[in-house]
Amino acid sequence: MTHTRMTGADASFLYLETPSVHMHTLKIAVVEPNADMTFDNLVAGTLARLRQMPALRRRVVPVPFHLNHPVVVTQRRIEPTRHFFRHHLGGAATWRDVEEAIGRIAGQQLARDVPLWQIHLLEGLADGSTVIVGKIHHSLADGNAANAMLGNLTDIRTADGFETPWRDPADATPLPSRARLALEALRDAVLQVGLLPRLLAATARGVVGMLRYRRRTDTGVPVPVAHAPRVSFNGPLTPLRSFATVTLPLADLKAVRKEHGVTLNDVVLGVVSGALRRWMAEHGERPAMSLTAGVPVGLDHGGSGPRLVGNAVSNLFTTLATDVDDPAERLRRISRTAAHAKEINKRLGSTMLTEWSQFTPPAPFSYAVRLYSRFRAARLHPAAFSAIVSNVPGPRERISIGGARLSDIFSVGPLVDGIGLNVTVWSYVDRMNFSLLACPDLLPDVEALAAYLPAALDELRPDREAEKQRSSGGAGASARPEQRRETA
Repeated sequence: MTHTRMTGADASFLYLETPSVHMHTLKIAVVEPNADMTFDNLVAGTLARLRQMPALRRRVVPVPFHLNHPVVVTQRRIEPTRHFFRHHLGGAATWRDVEEAIGRIAGQQLARDVPLWQIHLLEGLADGSTVIVGKIHHSLADGNAANAMLGNLTDIRTADGFETPWRDPADATPLPSRARLALEALRDAVLQVGLLPRLLAATARGVVGMLRYRRRTDTGVPVPVAHAPRVSFNGPLTPLRSFATVTLPLADLKAVRKEHGVTLNDVVLGVVSGALRRWMAEHGERPAMSLTAGVPVGLDHGGSGPRLVGNAVSNLFTTLATDVDDPAERLRRISRTAAHAKEINKRLGSTMLTEWSQFTPPAPFSYAVRLYSRFRAARLHPAAFSAIVSNVPGPRERISIGGARLSDIFSVGPLVDGIGLNVTVWSYVDRMNFSLLACPDLLPDVEALAAYLPAALDELRPDREAEKQRSSGGAGASARPEQRRETA
C-alpha cells in the first residue's frame, strides 16, 4: 500500500467530525428508466473504474500518538458490501420520499476502517427512475474533485467479478509499521517548522493589506461571529439531517444576471436571501441585522487539468441583505458586498488559512472540537455566519451511466456545528439544481424553505410578472413541491 501524508486542509475535515457533525458530501444522480441500470451492474461498473478515481481507494490511517496529520494509504482490497447499498422505496415513491431517504443517508457517518465513501441505489420510484447517491468524505474530495470523478464514473459498463472483493495486483506494498509512521510524522513536523518564517511574513503582509483596504473602503463585509444575528437554525447540531431540492431554469438566473449587471453567484445568493426572508416571516423571525453567508471558493486554476482528490478551497463571508425589503436593492447590496469580500480574501491571501492548517495539532484540535460539540457550546454565542451557500459548475452536457441517461444531478455539502443549513447549487445542462441540507431539530421544514426559492427568483426577474401574480394571490411557492422538475 502506497501512502502519503494528508494536508492540513484535508485532515481538518476529519478533526471537525463529531457524533453530531458529519463531514461527508453527497452527489445525487437521477437516472432515467433503463433495464440495464441494476444494482449488480452499478457495482461492477464502478469497481471497473476505480483506477480512474484514486480518492475511492484511499483509506485514512492515523499516526501513532497523533504526532502529525494522518496518512492515506492506497487500498488494495475493496469490499463491495462495505460501500454499496440498495434501498427499495416501495414502487410508488414520490420525489419527497426520495428526499427523506437521502436525509437519512446523510445522517449516518462513514466508517473510518475502509475508504471513506459509499454508493446508495434508491429504487421503487413511481416513474420508474432510479437515484444514485454517492457519499464521500470531504477530506478526500471537494466539489471540483468530485465533479472530475463524476466524469470518470459516467458511461460505466458491466464488468465481471463484482461479487468478490476488488483487488489491484499492481500494488503490493505493505502498510508501514507504527514505528515508521511515527518517525515519518516527526520528520515531516520538523520540515513543516521550516516553512513558518515565510508563512508568518506572508500573513503579516496579508493582514496589513486587508486592514488598509477595510479602513479605506466602506465594504459592508461582515466579520464572522460579530455580525451574524441569532436565528433558529443556528445552534448545536444533532445527528439527524433533512434534505430538499428545487430546480430552477439556468436561463432565468442568467437573465437576472444580465438585467442587474451582477454575477451568477450573486443571483444565487439573492435567491437564497429572498427565500430565507419569506421563511423567517412565516416563522415570526426577522432580525434587524442581515443574515450572513459562508461561501466556499475554489482555488483551482484553469489549465492544470482536472483534480481528482483533495481540497483546494477557501471561504469568504458576505451579507445576504435580508434586512433590505426591495429585491433589486437587496441583490445590488449582495453584489457590492461580495465583490468587496473577494478583494479582502485576495489581499489577505486566499490560501493563507489553508497553509496555516498544516500546523493544526491533530489531538488537541480534535479534542477541543468534541468538547465543544458535547457541551453544545454553539448555543452560547452567535454563529460565525448564518448559512453555507455554495455554487459549483456541473456538467454542461447530458451524461449517462451504464447507458442510462441522467436527468438531474444534485450535490450538497456538510453542516458545521452552529450552522444548521447548507444550500449547494450545481448546474446541469440548462438547469440550476438547489440542494438544501438541514438539521431538522433546528430547521424542521426544510422542504418549505426550498419551496420559496422559485418565488425568490421570480421577484428578481426583469419582467416582474411573478410579482403581479403574488400581489393578486397567485403565488403557489408555499406549497410543498411534489416534483423536483418543472413541466415543459
